[in-house]
Amino acid sequence: MTSEICLFTRNSVAKAKQVVANPDEPADPEGGGGFAEWAMLTLHALRIELNKSYRVALDLLSEMPGVLAEIGLTRLPHYTVLRTWFARIPTKTWRAFLGATAEKRTGHASIDATGFDRDQPSRHYANRTDYRVRALKVTALVDVETLYITDIHSTTSKKHDAKIGPQVARRNAGDLRSLAADKGYDAKAFRDELRQNGVRPLIKHRLFNSLDHAHNARMDSDRYHQRSMSETVFSSIKRTLGAAVRARSWWLEFREMLLKATVYNLRRSVRFP
Repeated sequence: MTSEICLFTRNSVAKAKQVVANPDEPADPEGGGGFAEWAMLTLHALRIELNKSYRVALDLLSEMPGVLAEIGLTRLPHYTVLRTWFARIPTKTWRAFLGATAEKRTGHASIDATGFDRDQPSRHYANRTDYRVRALKVTALVDVETLYITDIHSTTSKKHDAKIGPQVARRNAGDLRSLAADKGYDAKAFRDELRQNGVRPLIKHRLFNSLDHAHNARMDSDRYHQRSMSETVFSSIKRTLGAAVRARSWWLEFREMLLKATVYNLRRSVRFP
């Protein structure tokens, strides 16, 4: 029987090839010509799946010939090369990789935010580089029926949910039918924009007068309460892939969160095909 990690790798290869410019390129061309971009995407997904450092992850993979055969690799890059590729691959490719793994979508989504620790650097490094923000605010758009993550937004600022929500919804308006969110996303402009894009807003009103009570009472409670699925997804990621980011620059931390969400989706594809 094929192991789960081989199935994970096979699925990762298929999705990675969908988002690169040259999917037919060999994983490691002969003559020392470097590595294919899709192979590097897969190796990074495996690194997050194994929840190890660059060096340790490659050491473990070197002892997994079945996994390397799924990728088509006859050799592995040095861990510094893999780390360089993480910065080289553009963010739009990481976003496309995430989008390709969210293969089952119903259009009914929820949006919520949580924090991931940035406490990996030493105290000396944090003081030397003025590394003051200790948590990364991560907002996820989750399909409430399939539990796939369809989009991720990360920030090191204290940007309000009502400002982040429209940005995420705008990127995914063509795929949405309804959007559930808590009162932190309560804004008339946000609701109006959703309706203009054909998306049903399921966002509770903050209670200032009797009209707000009436609006909340008329809301579809079953659909609204499915917004808790976002919390379920965040809990799963933190338990299995870690509650902290290890990259030392904010823009690489953003990519790391995109990659964590991608690996979460790949895991669901393997376990719930």
